[in-house]
Amino acid sequence: MTTSDDATLRLLHERYAQPLWRYVFSLTRDSYQSEDIVQETLLKAWNSPRILDEPVEEVRGWMFTVARNLVIDQSRSARSRHERSIERLPEEASADHADQIFDEILIHDALAALSEPHRQVVVLAYYGACSTQQIAAELGIADGTVKSRLHYGMRALKLALQERGVTR
Repeated sequence: MTTSDDATLRLLHERYAQPLWRYVFSLTRDSYQSEDIVQETLLKAWNSPRILDEPVEEVRGWMFTVARNLVIDQSRSARSRHERSIERLPEEASADHADQIFDEILIHDALAALSEPHRQVVVLAYYGACSTQQIAAELGIADGTVKSRLHYGMRALKLALQERGVTR
């Protein structure tokens, strides 16, 4: 771009950018779209070599006509008919929790296969994060009994999970 090109573009912008933007904004009510259309209008004027040789009022009228036609063209385009702006973004995609849900169902089903005393101890130990002493105090049984039930309950749980297709 030469110095005269810079001066021409600067002159066009100084004279017409603000009035064009206000006019286009009154048509579109969209500041981003208005800026794009004004920029395109100024570029068309800059690419028209004899535009600055015309009287100022004719140039102004020509630029407003070009801007209006660009607004019309843009509103008729397929993009504007299919795109809709929204105020708020849709919620973000979340991870699929289906595997976690199936695992929970499988464990719940396997726990249901245990005897009540074994299930109580396993649930308190692993889901309640209780120590063997806390479990013994809560259930009113000896600490050794809790350890025994926990051991045999875990073996039964492992077997129940293997019967349901969980291997390991």
